Parts: sequence; C-alpha cells; structure tokens
Amino acid sequence: MTMRNFEGRTAVVTGAAKGQGRSHAIALAQRGANLVLVDIAAQIPCASRMATPEELDETARIVESLGAPCLTLKADTRSPEQMRDVVAATVERFGRVDVLLANAGIAAFGPVREMADDVWRDVVDVNLGGVAASIRAVAPVMAAQRSGRIVATASSVGREGGPNNANYAASKWGVIGLVKSVAIELAPYGVTVNAFSPMSVSTDMCHNDLTYGLFRPDLEAPTTDDVRATFATLNPMAVPWIEVGDATEAVLFLASDEARYITGTALDVAGGWNAFHSA
Repeated sequence: MTMRNFEGRTAVVTGAAKGQGRSHAIALAQRGANLVLVDIAAQIPCASRMATPEELDETARIVESLGAPCLTLKADTRSPEQMRDVVAATVERFGRVDVLLANAGIAAFGPVREMADDVWRDVVDVNLGGVAASIRAVAPVMAAQRSGRIVATASSVGREGGPNNANYAASKWGVIGLVKSVAIELAPYGVTVNAFSPMSVSTDMCHNDLTYGLFRPDLEAPTTDDVRATFATLNPMAVPWIEVGDATEAVLFLASDEARYITGTALDVAGGWNAFHSA
C-alpha cells in the first residue's frame, strides 16, 4: 500500500504532460497531494517530440482517477508573468503551494562554433530561465507560509563538460548554482531548495534520432540497441539509462518530510557517473 505522505499538500509540476513530469504527478497523486499540472503542450524546436494538449489532458485524467484534486494549466515556463499566473491560480484554488517540481526541460545539440543562436537560446531559456521563473514565482508564497519544497531538475552533465552539448551543460550547471543560491535565501523561512541530477532517463529526450546520432555518429540511422552500449560507458554501473520511476523516487524524497534538513544540494542518480566529478 502506498503511503499517503503528501496528503493535502499542493504540488506544482512543470513539464507534467509526459515523461518524468507525468510520473512525478502520478506518484504525488497516489500519495495524497493536490496537483497543478503545467506544460507548454506545444513544440519548441529541439531534439525530441514535446508534449501535446491531449497528453496533458491524459495526465490530468490519470491523476483525477486516483482521487487527486487537479488543476491543469498550459503555460510557458520561460515567461515570468505566466508562471506568476500559475502560482496565483494555484493559491486561488488550493490556498497554498507546498511543492514545486521544476521539471520542464529540452535538449538540442551541435558544436558550439556552429550552433544557431536560437538553438542556444531556447535550451538555456527553458532549462535555466524556466526553472528560475518557476522558482521566483513560488518563492514569495512559500516564504510567507514559512514552508515549502522546491526540486529543480538538473543533470549529470551539469557537473562536467560535454562535446556538442555546451548549451545543455551550461543550462544545467546554472540550475545547480541557482538552487544553491536560493537555498541560502529561503532557509530562514523553512523552505528547502534542491536539484535532482540524473544520468540519461528513459524518456523521449533520451530516445530520439538526434540523441542517438550524437552517441553513434558512425551510423546513419542508429537504433536503441545500437546506442545502448555507448550510453552505458558513461557510468561505472554500466547502466544505459534510468527509468522514470527511478527519477520519481529521488524527486519525491527531496520533496518529503524525510528530507527536511537537506537543502542546497544536487542529488545524483547516475549509476556512479557522479564519482568522476571533482566535487
């Protein structure tokens, strides 16, 4: 039986329509939370297919089938105004914001010397700017409540460089720096702020033609089987990628009471990839 350790709490999940966001939302619903599901539900040029309005509706349907009150909002996390509107709508509906999972993110690849300006800008704007806008929107509410949990999705690549990946690496390094800074500011108010830093997660961002091509440029049209071994070389446990459930367990821990004295950290779920990092 699932422990309902988020009973009555209100959680805002960005990028909630599919992938990690949907998994996080379902797990929170099973544990008794009220859910605010946020997604742009539109395609931004990037490596993978983004969610549709129908997928956002499907996440809401699943959450509601579990008995969780749910508010569904289409919003672009890059917009501070839209994220402030999301928080205002959340407070109007549920009275408070207890958890923010700033999960929305994209990836697009290429050598930095050749990368188009919009490819650089979109990745950094979504992955760092969107996380910042989301955190800045909830921070005043959580500070006034004198409680809250903020978990932002970073990456193992947020700890080291990566060829053809400078925009993504820069954005995820930025998330970790942002989290550490805001954690210091909000600690006196009982609000914890942490990053979740996974290796590749088995979602559309991992499984797509452009990502596969990055890992196996020697093949014209690499398949999942073609890239599996290459992905596995990145970490000592030789795991090609983690499942969304592995990601959700880590995120829910950081959002739980059990993590009440953990703040300003980046939790690695990376098969030991993080052991190669200098700190």
